[in-house]
Amino acid sequence: MAVNHTQSPVTYLRPAKGLAALNLRDLWEYRELTLFLTWRDLKVRYKQTLLGFSWVILQPVINLVVFNILFGNLLNVPTDNIPYPIFFVSAYLPWEYFSGSLTRSSSSLVGSANLISKIYFPRMVIPISSVLSRLVDFAVSFIVLIVLMVIYKIVPTFNLLFLPLFLLLAMITALGVGLWLSALNVRFRDINYLVPFLVQIWMFVTPVIYGSSLIPEQFRFILGLNPMTGVVEGFRWAILGGQLSTAYHPGPLFIISIVITLIILVTGIFFFRNTERTFADVI
Repeated sequence: MAVNHTQSPVTYLRPAKGLAALNLRDLWEYRELTLFLTWRDLKVRYKQTLLGFSWVILQPVINLVVFNILFGNLLNVPTDNIPYPIFFVSAYLPWEYFSGSLTRSSSSLVGSANLISKIYFPRMVIPISSVLSRLVDFAVSFIVLIVLMVIYKIVPTFNLLFLPLFLLLAMITALGVGLWLSALNVRFRDINYLVPFLVQIWMFVTPVIYGSSLIPEQFRFILGLNPMTGVVEGFRWAILGGQLSTAYHPGPLFIISIVITLIILVTGIFFFRNTERTFADVI
């Protein structure tokens, strides 16, 4: 009787390295889950609220009144001859989107602990959905800016076409920092207490309630190390157009902000992917 000595093929399983280890294709395959979680986040946020989406408009309006009295009237912050209300709101709206996205995404994994511990899916879709859901709030709050543009007779210019670019930069910044904080929050719950403090300090080092022209020119490059500087100053430039001096035009500050943002995003993705395999055990 003849014996078949042919060996069966051997399959070697090795961990992926480099960009392949990120397996970003999973995010596209689970895109429907991302959209569902985005919709769920919106429903949960405004469930059983009396005013609903009205809160999205009330928040910038209330802050506008307070900051206009303090910085516009009492302290008379330089605004390049632009009325302070629209000078403030044009930078506050992207900041509010960023801060809200960062706050939601940093706690999103812990808030979805039951889902993470039961089934497999790319965990990154959770912080991504938190960032996407805030776009609806931004769109609603943009009504405040449109009203102010009508009141102060601000005519849009060609610069307005660049507005989505600056919004995309805010999204990437929020996602990059959110990936870091959400992954750390799984293991260290102190992050929940750190984030509100971080957001508060971050706002005051970002030219939201003041302009970058207030900083001496030789030290202005330091503002560029803050990725949100390029966002808020870019929004002002896109909305107010030629009414601003060259000090507010996108330039070196914007380029530095883009580089810093990309570094935060790439390192955040790598860190998130390297730690997500332990989420279900630790959370």
